[in-house]
Amino acid sequence: MQRQTTLAKPSEIQRKWYIVDASKMSLGRLASEVAVVLTGKNKPIYTPNVDCGDYVIVINAAKAVLTGKKLERKVYYNDSGSYHGLRKRSARVMVENYPVELVERTIKGMIPHTALGRKEAKKLFVYADEKYAQTAQKPVELKF
Repeated sequence: MQRQTTLAKPSEIQRKWYIVDASKMSLGRLASEVAVVLTGKNKPIYTPNVDCGDYVIVINAAKAVLTGKKLERKVYYNDSGSYHGLRKRSARVMVENYPVELVERTIKGMIPHTALGRKEAKKLFVYADEKYAQTAQKPVELKF
């Protein structure tokens, strides 16, 4: 008798809602753990070509910590494609003014840059403070 690898079907996947408190957490460690849950790699039924991931809500994004000298040295770039369309922001500016975008960009950077990755990234919800809109889903706290 041969063993057979079971592959997950999209209709069989049961998704859960998780909530993560980003306060006092290192941004990179937070992002890598959340990316694993979004892609579904924490489940035994993980299949690379099927979206097996769960929904994740990140609260207190403004309190996430960058270690070392990243606040001064790390730079985030956006390019509109037009002449003089390059915009640069330091990590300090991102933390102070755009904490939600900072956390989203960090987590989405750790998800595959494919059509499946874009689908998985839509299950991420980031909020700067403790208030979030998905209370009806009754999310379970996810600790790392």
